[in-house]
Amino acid sequence: MATKDAPPRWDRKMQQRLARGEAAALGELYDRFASLVHGLAHRVLGDERAADGITREVFVHVWENPESYDPKQGPLRSWVAALAHRLAVRRLRANEIASLVHGDENATEELERKVRRASVAARADYIVTSMPTPLRAALERAYFQRRDYRQTAADLGITEDEARRRLRLGLQLLATAHDTGPSGGPPGYGGAV
Repeated sequence: MATKDAPPRWDRKMQQRLARGEAAALGELYDRFASLVHGLAHRVLGDERAADGITREVFVHVWENPESYDPKQGPLRSWVAALAHRLAVRRLRANEIASLVHGDENATEELERKVRRASVAARADYIVTSMPTPLRAALERAYFQRRDYRQTAADLGITEDEARRRLRLGLQLLATAHDTGPSGGPPGYGGAV
């Protein structure tokens, strides 16, 4: 298991390959993280074309600035997700500000509320996609299929106590979606673009 000071081997090797300018490395990174990046951007912006644009921007940034990833700060996945989130929020703010009437304080407050809601939603999506499969499977059955913990336990072939434990832990993780911290992005990585 990797410690905070020693990122996963794949992350280190990927950063090295990107720094050497290996186009194949960018392709692998894109294959692995494009759906995450696009999903986060779409969640924040609510627009398919805008999410496509953010996805391109993220991977261009990664290609042009592989050294801006600091493995000591966390996994490459978190860095890419945080980058996508920051760029999407920046685009949302720019779009909304462009449409605001100058000096309208209520419109500015509404923009900030909208950005906060989009940030929480994107963070919740990131948390769900990043959580271990057993927790995600329990939450999906309980909330999307409307199964109670007994039915979830039977569906998954686990004890009822284990089903309750998984659901409780999954909900605790989701509750952190409101804790956006200084970067406002996904957990485990901060900093500016």
